[in-house]
Amino acid sequence: MGVDYYNILQVDKNAKDEDLKKAYRKLAMKWHPDKNPNNKKEAEAKFKQISEAYEVLSDTQKRAIYDQYGEEGLKGQVPPPQADGPGGATYFSTGNGPAAFRFNPRNADDIFAEFFGCSSPFGGMGGGSGMRGGSRSFGGMFGDDIFSSFGEGRPMNSAPRKAPPIENTLPCSLEELYKGTTKKMKISREIADASGKTLPVEEILTIDIKPGWKKGTKITFPEKGNEQPNVIPADLVFVIDEKPHSTFTREGNDLVVTKKIPLVEALTGCAVNLTTLDGRTLTIPISNVIHPDYEEVVPREGMPIPKDPSKRGNLRIKFNIKFPARLTAEQKVRNQETIDFVDPARSTCEYIAF
Repeated sequence: MGVDYYNILQVDKNAKDEDLKKAYRKLAMKWHPDKNPNNKKEAEAKFKQISEAYEVLSDTQKRAIYDQYGEEGLKGQVPPPQADGPGGATYFSTGNGPAAFRFNPRNADDIFAEFFGCSSPFGGMGGGSGMRGGSRSFGGMFGDDIFSSFGEGRPMNSAPRKAPPIENTLPCSLEELYKGTTKKMKISREIADASGKTLPVEEILTIDIKPGWKKGTKITFPEKGNEQPNVIPADLVFVIDEKPHSTFTREGNDLVVTKKIPLVEALTGCAVNLTTLDGRTLTIPISNVIHPDYEEVVPREGMPIPKDPSKRGNLRIKFNIKFPARLTAEQKVRNQETIDFVDPARSTCEYIAF
C-alpha cells in the first residue's frame, strides 16, 4: 500500500472525523518546524507527512480511494473507481485512453493555517516563517495549550499566497511537432462557490502545438488548479515531450537519419530514398565516396524553426557501412588494384597473398 496514513496519524482504520482532528491537532503541534528549531529537517518531513495523511483521511472520497488502492491509487499508479474528480485530485486525458488519476498534496502550511487560523503559533521560537504576509505573531506566549485559543479553520488576515505550479508531461510525436496540431485535455478540479464550499468541475483545455516546438516547451494555463481558502490557485503547466521516432532523430532544428549501406555502394555511389514527416518521398543521389564519418546534408528538409516556420533546419544523412565478412585472395588483389588506380597515395603497405 506504500505510505500508511493511519499509522502516521496514530489512528485506526475506523477513526471518525473528530478522532482525525484530535490526532492532527496533537501531532501538528508536536512536529511544527517552528517548534523544533534544533531538529528542523526531521520536523519538516514529519510535519509534511502528518498534513498529507490528514488531508487524505479527512476527505471522504480521497479516503475511499486510498482504502481501496493505497497510496499508488491516489498518486496515479492505478485508475480510481470513478472519474469524478475528488477533492485535491486532477484527471488528465489525451483522448487516447481512460483518464489518469492524480492526487496533488496541498502545502502543509496551508492545511495548518486553514485548521488553526494561523500558519505558525510559535513566532520567534526557531527563526521560522511564523505568520505569513507580515500578519501578527503570537510569540509562543500561550505555551503548549495554544490550540485551545484558536478556532478550527478560522480565516487569516494575511494576503493569499500563490500555490506552486502543477506540471504535466504532454507527449507529442515528431510528426505533430513538424506539422503542428491541436490537443484537447480534460481536467477535473475544484472551484469554490460564494459560500466557500468547493465543488468539482470538469473543463476542456485546448492546446495549439505550433510547428517546430521542441521538447521542454511549456504551455501555461493560469490559475487552473484547485481553489482553496487563502490560496491563489496554481497554474497548470503542460511540458512538451518528444516521442521516439522509428526513422529520424532531432538535433536542434535538424533531422538526422542513419542509413545502412554495403561497402560497394559506399565506394561507387548510391541513392537514398526517404519518406518525410509530412509524407513526401525524397530521393537523394550520392556520388561521393562515403567514408565512416561522411555526412550528406540536404538543406531545408529539417524541422520548422518556431520563430519563423517558413524556414527550416537541415536533413543530415549519416551512414553505417557494412563491410564484407571475408574476401578471397583474388578479390583482395582486385580491390587493391582498383584503389591504387584511383588514388596511388592510398597504397601504403605491400600486399601479401596467402
